[in-house]
Order: sequence, then C-alpha cells, then structure tokens
Amino acid sequence: MKVYSLFIAQIKQKNGIIERVNYNKPKSENTKQPKGPPEKERAITEALKFFGMIGDPL
Repeated sequence: MKVYSLFIAQIKQKNGIIERVNYNKPKSENTKQPKGPPEKERAITEALKFFGMIGDPL
C-alpha cells in the first residue's frame, strides 16, 4: 500500500497531533488537497495506535 505523507499529516491533525509549521505552502488560499481513501485512513489510524501516538495500542 502506498501512503503519502499528506494523508498521514491529515490523520494526525484530525486526531489532535500538532505538526510543525509547513514552509512549503501554496501561494493561493483556495488550493484543494486530495483526501485519502477510507481504507488508507483506517490503516494509518491503526498504525498510529500501534505506535502509541493516538488512543490505546491494539
């Protein structure tokens, strides 16, 4: 499974993990970011739980 760092950052933000400031921001405010599919979201969430970054480990 190929998971992009954007998807991981979105899941971390959704779970309240504070990321550092991104200095590579787009110039316009209206840019759309792709959202990961639900199966990748579940896999990332499970991995973050496994490593103890969110919630209880499995």
